[in-house]
Amino acid sequence: MADNTHRPAQTPSRRRFLKTSGAACVAGLLAAGASAPSPPAAAAESRPSPPEGKTEPRQVFTSDREDGRFVSTTGFIHAHLKHMRPKLAFDPKMRPEDFPAWRELVREKTLELMCFPEASEPPPPKKLWTEKRDGYRLEKWEAYPEPYSVVPYLVLIPDGASAQSPAPAAVCFPGSSSSKESLAGELDLNGKPSTHAHAARNRMAWEYTRKGIVTVAVDNPGTCETEDSIRPGRLELCMHGIWAGRPYEGISVFQKMHVLEWLKQQPYVDAGRIAASGHSLGAKPALILGVLDPTLKAVVWNDFVSNWRERAVAMNLDRISTHQYVPGMLPWFDYCDLEASLAPRPLLITEGGRTEDIERVREAYRLVGAADRIEVAYYPMYATPDKRPFDDKPLPEGVSQEDYFRYANVDAPMHCFKGNVAVPWLAKVLGVG
Repeated sequence: MADNTHRPAQTPSRRRFLKTSGAACVAGLLAAGASAPSPPAAAAESRPSPPEGKTEPRQVFTSDREDGRFVSTTGFIHAHLKHMRPKLAFDPKMRPEDFPAWRELVREKTLELMCFPEASEPPPPKKLWTEKRDGYRLEKWEAYPEPYSVVPYLVLIPDGASAQSPAPAAVCFPGSSSSKESLAGELDLNGKPSTHAHAARNRMAWEYTRKGIVTVAVDNPGTCETEDSIRPGRLELCMHGIWAGRPYEGISVFQKMHVLEWLKQQPYVDAGRIAASGHSLGAKPALILGVLDPTLKAVVWNDFVSNWRERAVAMNLDRISTHQYVPGMLPWFDYCDLEASLAPRPLLITEGGRTEDIERVREAYRLVGAADRIEVAYYPMYATPDKRPFDDKPLPEGVSQEDYFRYANVDAPMHCFKGNVAVPWLAKVLGVG
């Protein structure tokens, strides 16, 4: 039987998320011209030796004109991105006292870029069923964040969590080919175990709950239970969503934020100890929730750190999955800047990345006196500096994805939830175990 006893979750609209107080102060920082990083220096003639296995010469965009302009429109866009100075990029030279105002600017712009709808109060989520498991109970719910939309999710509640003894919680988001069921250690909806190569490792919600943390597992839009047989996959969803003014990332974050607001209201949850944890495709909404909601205690970024603009330039604008594009984002900041804006709240990066990008995030934490609140683990094959031969090499242009992964210290076959790192870290941050 459906459970309608809970108060309706608050709709995360622009008005509710941003307070007008302090807006003039924040706007003043931007108007005053907060210092921004210098534009990238011109590429040197000499380049580092290519990674092992790269034999063919790299193709790069060049102009043979004296004015440096491009007849090629693609070359023009490449040069435009290469020399772009994002207006809200984190500047390590900013004064510590300016950091909060910069962080608020980043939050405001992120909310704007998500293109959330201005919705009326939605119906409250409904509980569909409850089943007992060893050490916890499993519940299935569905939410209705906006007209026409249904978002199913699973809740794992450890034994002992109650209104008298509320437990910390985590919202958990899977990678692109995994389901909420796999996060919970359950069979997929077809009644079969997940066929993902790392299914046993990717039981994120189940692992956290075993440590006494309430968890909520939510599918990514257009995947698993939310996929449609008429247009399977995410390409058409993403393209028509953009056409309708609703980028994929914005839809994903809006849905998950609605579930998060519901979670905060549950009597068995300590609303002051809630984290967001995402793997791969789910890492970005976890991060963006952290940026938009300052009440979140911590963020687990289970992916590698990358400056996506620099990556696009290095890879000659090689197309990434359509769901990765957030229209209008790069002129303002990159994901590294969003990670930096989380300071001083605890942040875990579980799969390393390009070390200079990680160092930039670390600088933000050092700036606000919270260097001990960011933790980084690399893939085992890149665990120590001696195993990262390209850390001190500039990123060349014309590289393939395989080459880029070498420069970014990525062991792609081992891309999975790093429970051995994330679970003890989050348990410590949330004060359990």
